[in-house]
Amino acid sequence: MNYNFAEEYDVIVVGGGHAGCEAAWASAKMGARTALFTMNVDLIAQMSCNPSIGGIAKGHIVREIDAMGGVMGLVADRAGIQFRLLNRSRGPAVQSPRAQCDKSLYRLEMKKLLESNPALDLKQNEIVDLVVDNARVLGVEVIDGRLIRAEAVVLTTGTFLNGLIHVGEKQFAAGRAGETPSLRLATRLKDLNFPVGRLKTGTPPRLDGRTIDFSKFTPQDSDLNPVFFSFCTKKFYQPQIACYLGHSNQRIHQIIRDNLHRSPLYGGVIKGIGPRYCPSFEDKVVKFPDRSSHQIILEPEGLETNEIYVNGLSTSMPVDVQQAIVREIPGLEHAKMIRPGYAIEYDFVQPTELHSWLETKRLSGLFHAGQINGTTGYEEAAAQGLMAGINAALHAMRRQPFVISRSEGYIGVLIDDLITKGVDEPYRMFTARAEYRLLLRIDNADTRLTTKARSLGLIEADRLKHFERKYLLINSLLEFLHRCRLQESDPALKDFLTRHGFELKGRTLHELLKRPDVRLTDFLSCWNCEEKNFSDVNMQDVITAVEAQVKFEGYIMQQQIEIKKLGALENEKLPTNIDFRGIHGLSVEIKQKLTLMRPATFGEASRIPGVTPASLTAIRIYLICRDRMRDKPSILKRLTV
Repeated sequence: MNYNFAEEYDVIVVGGGHAGCEAAWASAKMGARTALFTMNVDLIAQMSCNPSIGGIAKGHIVREIDAMGGVMGLVADRAGIQFRLLNRSRGPAVQSPRAQCDKSLYRLEMKKLLESNPALDLKQNEIVDLVVDNARVLGVEVIDGRLIRAEAVVLTTGTFLNGLIHVGEKQFAAGRAGETPSLRLATRLKDLNFPVGRLKTGTPPRLDGRTIDFSKFTPQDSDLNPVFFSFCTKKFYQPQIACYLGHSNQRIHQIIRDNLHRSPLYGGVIKGIGPRYCPSFEDKVVKFPDRSSHQIILEPEGLETNEIYVNGLSTSMPVDVQQAIVREIPGLEHAKMIRPGYAIEYDFVQPTELHSWLETKRLSGLFHAGQINGTTGYEEAAAQGLMAGINAALHAMRRQPFVISRSEGYIGVLIDDLITKGVDEPYRMFTARAEYRLLLRIDNADTRLTTKARSLGLIEADRLKHFERKYLLINSLLEFLHRCRLQESDPALKDFLTRHGFELKGRTLHELLKRPDVRLTDFLSCWNCEEKNFSDVNMQDVITAVEAQVKFEGYIMQQQIEIKKLGALENEKLPTNIDFRGIHGLSVEIKQKLTLMRPATFGEASRIPGVTPASLTAIRIYLICRDRMRDKPSILKRLTV
């Protein structure tokens, strides 16, 4: 079929949210001619909900995005107005950075960064259709009827696919408050027989900070020595401000109970499933009736606005009920509501439809990233966008796809979970989801991923030089710890040993640092580094990396051995033409799941719920015999149903 294309690109990205920004940046950075289409270019990278980046496990993801040459970490550092390291008192594997951001500044900084890329065009238009021919995507159609050609298309539609907002008894179609939804594209995906489901998320009311008595809340200040997201950031870009901690009470909970019949969530109006780990406030009251209070945090949305985000109070109750709830919180008795909270339902496509490189199995050249895959959270979306953008560019260049494994990053854990397990509720990342989390710390994200990013063209030479300088220092410090014995130490170290009652003469500093009550900073002054001019390196990252490597050396080695043992299984490919239905020894349920999900490797197959080690053995035996007995069909037939 002949099409009249008005323009032509290598890669088209649909949607200007966090997934779309990373996808477009990565694709263009790799040299692919890229266009990002969004309904409003002034709302690129809009923080639709919470004005923050990072958090438990999410901060790990942002660090990995930065290590891969992505932009979320850089922009968050530039727009950050409060930085906190979460789980600081716990081990390094679960410590994670979080930043409160100036919402408007974040959006402006992201747009400015995207506009600086000469291979990237920003386009304000609605995509209403996909141009498809012979199970392959050829481009897109915009709302004015023009066709735009592309070798690859990345869909990052967020909550816009058939979006429906709920506020009490009222519902209206929207992709976000004040923005139109994407209806024709949602219909097109269903017509293409993609398995489409329905999910739900929500936001809390926003208040006027001038009408709040902050003295009745507990202030939470920024860390004095923050952990930034980007490995290149060395300082604060913005003034730092506090957030404020408070709690609900039984009076508020009773208001919820008295008005549950007006809730679209409990009245049966909302059909989509909401995020388990970020429930609405009415959900908390119903599901935790014994709790006398729930935490609420007042979070400023920026330095130049009075708008306050009420974290913990997400709700779709009617506006009058929301106002009554707010007025019962100490300090908010006279608070004025700027915007009410609401819930939004939207379409998503089951991510089991995807290969591990985020290309759909159904259509060649079509990639999905973000909430269209059933995830929730800016960080999860951005990570998928980065990977989809990389692989869309590789597809356009006729190169092999790029995949991060579970042992290499949280990004790998995220994508592998999605494509092998699917979702029945919005997916959120936690450190507990990563079986090798001791190896996937925030301090070593660049060690794991930066050289990979360099090979893809995502990392500049000066960034690579900075990375190499950092690990030169780490290796130099580790060598010093192994070499320096306590009797050879300087007076400062001897004084430290005396004060702490250590009698370890003849042992090395490396052995001393293994003790839980010893920190590297206790004797760092003894290190006379032979390297010069390393002021560009963040020494806190160096110290953290060395401490973790020394203190958890045994556990790290154990996990590395485990990874090697499982490596063969993980990477052993399954033939694309394998007919799971014909393998003897598999249950009907397992045959159905394997046929539906089409795992590319034994590793992917092993993580599909219900697929047992015995099932994998049956598959392997079948494949071995099939290869050996191709010329003996009578024997092969016995292995099949």
